[in-house]
Amino acid sequence: MKKTALVIMAAGIGSRFGKGIKQLEPVGPNGEIIMDYSIYDALEAGFNKVVFIIRKDLEKDFKEIIGNRIEKVCEVAYAFQEREDLPEGFSCPEGRTKPWGTGQAVLSCRNLIQEPFVVINADDYYGKEAFGKVHKYLVEDRAENEKLQICMAGFVLGNTLSDNGSVTRGVCHVNELGRLTGVTETHNIVKTPEGAAVEEADGSQKPLNARNLVSMNMWGLTPAFLKILETGFVEFLENQKEGDLKSEYLLPTIVDHLIRENKAEVTVLKTEDTWFGVTYQEDKYIVKEAFSKLIQEGIYTSPLFTD
Repeated sequence: MKKTALVIMAAGIGSRFGKGIKQLEPVGPNGEIIMDYSIYDALEAGFNKVVFIIRKDLEKDFKEIIGNRIEKVCEVAYAFQEREDLPEGFSCPEGRTKPWGTGQAVLSCRNLIQEPFVVINADDYYGKEAFGKVHKYLVEDRAENEKLQICMAGFVLGNTLSDNGSVTRGVCHVNELGRLTGVTETHNIVKTPEGAAVEEADGSQKPLNARNLVSMNMWGLTPAFLKILETGFVEFLENQKEGDLKSEYLLPTIVDHLIRENKAEVTVLKTEDTWFGVTYQEDKYIVKEAFSKLIQEGIYTSPLFTD
C-alpha cells in the first residue's frame, strides 16, 4: 500500500469563535471533535498517517483530547507552528503575535513528510467524497511533467455558508480541462434566500452564483511542494514591508502564484458534500445537529473509534 498522509492544520487561534479552543470543541455524542470525523474519513479513503500541526503550548491538551486516541489506530506525528520558526537570517519582528499563515504551517512538516499528502483545516468538516477523490488522485501514476502536479477539492459555494454571519471564500476559476486557473479571495459572503451574495459596506448585496466552486483549504500535495514552500517563504520574508505585523504566507496565494508562473497544474476535484465548520460560537449547535443526523443515517457509528 502506498504511503499517504493527512496533514491537519490546528494551530489557529480561532479569535472569531470566542472563548475556548474551537478545534477541540466536542461536537459528537461521545465527545468526538470535528477532527475525529476527518481522520475517520481519511483513513477510510486510504490515508495511513496523520500529522497534526499545533502550537507547542497546546501539545498536552491536544494529546489528551485526540492525539493519544488516534495513535492507537494509525501512525501519528506532530509539527509545531511557531512565529520564530524562520529561515536562517530572519527573525520575528517585535510586536507580531501570530504565526505566518497556512504556508508556514505546512512548511513546519518539512522533516516529517516524504509521501503525498492532503492538507486540511482542523475545524472544517469536508465529507467522505473529497477524501476519496483526493486520495485516488495522489496514488495514481502520472507521466513525468516539468510542472508540479497537485490537486484541490472544489466545494460548491452554497454548501459552505454559515447561517450565523458572513464568510470569506476563495472562489475558483476552472478551465475546460478541470484545471484551476486562479482563485479570487472574496470577503463578506452571506447566505441568501436565492443562494449567496457579497454584502457591501452600505448593506446592499451583490448576488453570487451559489454553484461556483470554492477552495476550503483542502489540497492534495507532494513532497516537491514542500521545497517550493521553503524557497517561497524566503522570498515572502524578503519582501515584507517594515512595520507589517499581520501579513501571512497563505496556501491559496502560493498556489495562485505557481499557476500564473506556469509552474503548476492544479486539478480541481468537485465534491457535492456539504461542508460545515465552527467559525462562530453559534455554529457549534448546528454542527452538533448535523453530526447527529449523519449518525442517524448510518454514515457514522457512535462511538466513532472503538478500541
